[in-house]
Amino acid sequence: MDGSAARTYQVNELTTDPNVPFDPKVVKDYVTYAHRIAARGLVNSSVGGMVIRVAHPNYADGVCYAKPQGVSLEEVEAEDLVITDIPFGRILQGERATTVGHQMNREILRLRPDVNAVIHLHHDEMIAFMACGYDKIRSFSLTYGYLMQKPAHYLPASINVEEDVGPIKEFIAGTNCIIMKRHGFTVLGRSVSEAYHRTCVLVSEIKRNIIVEQLCAATGRTAEDVTDEEMAYMATHGDAVMYPKLVKKGG
Repeated sequence: MDGSAARTYQVNELTTDPNVPFDPKVVKDYVTYAHRIAARGLVNSSVGGMVIRVAHPNYADGVCYAKPQGVSLEEVEAEDLVITDIPFGRILQGERATTVGHQMNREILRLRPDVNAVIHLHHDEMIAFMACGYDKIRSFSLTYGYLMQKPAHYLPASINVEEDVGPIKEFIAGTNCIIMKRHGFTVLGRSVSEAYHRTCVLVSEIKRNIIVEQLCAATGRTAEDVTDEEMAYMATHGDAVMYPKLVKKGG
């Protein structure tokens, strides 16, 4: 039972808990995937971020690992990381404050117990694509639907759920990907590996959208995208396709 219910804490309040030590495996995973994201050219300055949730017997929602403010995913190393609780964002391990975007990440984890990793990036191509007047990222591949498994949710430029997390509860159950026009995207996963793979397939689909639009403009052809019905089928069969189970003889 999380004793934090007895009082309200402030975001970034330092309340070091010796019962929440850094797990070397989680630290290694965090730094590894942060650098993989950076290696793909998806990191801009110190903005954007990633969190990994870890279960803990003293915290009902678990605890989450995050990078602090002023450090990019490209730069982050093991000694930079902090651990926070989820309801309040108090610092349980580490000595630096988290970014404003950590509020959004924590709220997503609070509302989606099935999600254990969130990646938020200020993606150049996505922002440029939306700035050209496109209001939807169309799917031209099978992998996108099978891996993402829920339709993307689009937020207008006027809504910033990093600063005001209130609207998140209205849509988060129905999506694994938030498209934030003029801002970037936020991708959810049951593990950091899944969140990373979903990020990669989203980036690829955005690139395909741009290429398809360019080719259609040059040739006069009409693009053929995946239908809503096909996307719905892929969403319900995603695990069977992407994560087939081992079949034991006689089982």
